Amino acid sequence: MPANPPSARRADGVPDDAQRRFDDLLAHLPAGVVMHDGAGRVVAANRQALALLGRTEYEAREAPGGGDAWHFVRADGSQMPPSEYPVNAVLRTGAKVSDLVVGVSRPAHGDVRWAICNAYPERDERGAIHRVVVCFTDCTALKDAEQSLHKSEERMRLALQGSTDAPWDWDLVTGELYYSPRWWEMLGYVPGEQAADPEAWVRLTHPEDRISVVAFLDELLPGPRQAYSMEFRLRHRDGHYVPVLSRGYILRDGAGKALRLSGTNTDLTERKQAERRIHELAYFDQLTGLPNRRFLLEELSQILARNSRAGRHGALLFLDLDNFKLLNDTMGHDVGDLLLREVARRLRRALREGDHLARLGGDEFVIVLENLGATPAEATAEVQAVGRKVLEVLGEPFELAGRQCASSPSIGATLFDGHPTDIDALLRQADLAMYRAKDEGRNTLRFFDPGMQAAVDRQAALSAALRTGLARRQFVLYFQPQFGHDGSLVGAEALVRWKRGTDELVGPGEFIGAAESGGLISALGMDVLEQGCHALARWARAPHLATLKLAVNVSVHQLRDPDFPHAVATLLAATGAGADRLTLELTESVFARNPDDLVDRMLQLRGLGVHFALDDFGTGYSSLAYLARFPLAALKIDRSFVQDVDHDPNASSIVEAIIALARKLHLATIAEGVELDAQHAFLAAHGCDVMQGYLLGRPVAMDEFERRYGRAQAQAASGSST
Repeated sequence: MPANPPSARRADGVPDDAQRRFDDLLAHLPAGVVMHDGAGRVVAANRQALALLGRTEYEAREAPGGGDAWHFVRADGSQMPPSEYPVNAVLRTGAKVSDLVVGVSRPAHGDVRWAICNAYPERDERGAIHRVVVCFTDCTALKDAEQSLHKSEERMRLALQGSTDAPWDWDLVTGELYYSPRWWEMLGYVPGEQAADPEAWVRLTHPEDRISVVAFLDELLPGPRQAYSMEFRLRHRDGHYVPVLSRGYILRDGAGKALRLSGTNTDLTERKQAERRIHELAYFDQLTGLPNRRFLLEELSQILARNSRAGRHGALLFLDLDNFKLLNDTMGHDVGDLLLREVARRLRRALREGDHLARLGGDEFVIVLENLGATPAEATAEVQAVGRKVLEVLGEPFELAGRQCASSPSIGATLFDGHPTDIDALLRQADLAMYRAKDEGRNTLRFFDPGMQAAVDRQAALSAALRTGLARRQFVLYFQPQFGHDGSLVGAEALVRWKRGTDELVGPGEFIGAAESGGLISALGMDVLEQGCHALARWARAPHLATLKLAVNVSVHQLRDPDFPHAVATLLAATGAGADRLTLELTESVFARNPDDLVDRMLQLRGLGVHFALDDFGTGYSSLAYLARFPLAALKIDRSFVQDVDHDPNASSIVEAIIALARKLHLATIAEGVELDAQHAFLAAHGCDVMQGYLLGRPVAMDEFERRYGRAQAQAASGSST
């Protein structure tokens, strides 16, 4: 019930008769009435209004005048913003609102009610709006009917607009057959151009489909079915055949006899083309047109089954182009694509009828040969013959974009017989054999043998063990002392060992290669560097070790990392190690690629105080330009020269030249592998600055080094003071 306005009551607060009659009228009025104050809040609402809004009178009064408490919808179904609410529109403009269709969303009821709204303002003596009255009539039924009619009209319009179906009707009693104009147009005919007799569709049906269609109708018409669907082909006027989907209904009498057959034909040409395109995308390589990996795997299953039934051998060949990445990088991907297409063309030409060829991706191709023979020897001979032909045709020069290019393949082969075979295992075996072909000179064919798999398994096991070892901190440092030409201890080289068990100590020669191939060398290098920095920090607190320098080997992978200088700086700061006591030893192989980037990183590290020594000098990509360009502090003479200085004039001359060159460039020299007195004497006589080797001191564990040489240094210092 609406609240009574104060002006409608007597002085004693009791409603007069007129007011009571008005309130009673509002209560029974078949329209909703809501009264709002000047702030937009509800002050009164009749029963119809509360029912439409889905609120109690208390809830309506307590709801704020803004938009958060109400959910109104425009006539088009979109959310109505609060500014468009009838009461807010009146308060904003001062004008009345007439015949506005508003939807009331009622979350508690899970529905939307629709109403035609009218709203008008009431003004006080000064003309200001102090009340807004909103009246509305429920028109939900009309709105639902309108929406239903609109949907029906929209469905009909879209159906008529988008349909490409061709209707037809066959009166089985009279034999009359109706073909719609669309039916004839689908086949390229003008309506009326052909006789519309019951035999027309039979004459136009593809010969391969005619028997099956007639048989289908012979089974369909006497049976109980009332609907059907089938595909067949009809001849177009220009001679090609149109695939159609025919769907229809059978009208039957009370006894089930077929009286009429009616339906539509749908042209499936586009769908069939799309299906073929999807099949091509799914199963064929778009660059070469060859079957792809997915097609190959499915085909292999059938090939293996056939060989199993026939008791014959087959083979899978994995082919990879040699130096394809180099060609791509130097001549461009367009030329690389031309090469791949030409390789595919030549391989098709080289293979026999019935052989299978696929491209896995990149420059990788697979050839599958079946029915090669009853014995492995026969199959091997066949594979070798095919391999020779493939090598021959791919060894001929390629004309690519006006340029002549050369390419060659490395081919790995594995045999299979009638026994159950894992397809993935076959591919892995051929892949391993292909890598053996690359390792043994490329442009050749190699067969898989079990030893290859065993080597891979060992490598995988070693990589897994390396990861575990790194996580468990199993890698420890051994230090080999370095002495000056006067015999004084000047530093040490850090050498890593793998403590796999209590009594098992593994040298770097057994795991460094696996760490590099397994992507663990950088993590291992940082672990070694961290341990070395901790050692330097300890030495700084021990008076007799504080002046020693520590050399740590750094891999090419570490130095190529742009973040390496920052990582070293962080490590030095965290451990407190002196940067001027740390020497990073590099091999000459790091300079083979991107030297500008390497110089920049080395200069960043040199700015911290870190020194660099060039390890194994004279055995790698030696170039005097490196010595002038890179911020080196020392050259390390390779042990292969040191071991021969006492009996090989060439070796002694090389060592003399290295020492002289280093002196001219203000670089120190370090000789490793000093094992004989004669070697030591030669190096000392020719001015080598630092020496290390078994003659002077073997590598020892970190704690043993610190204990032994810390005490020796102390004793030496004590002796000199006395």
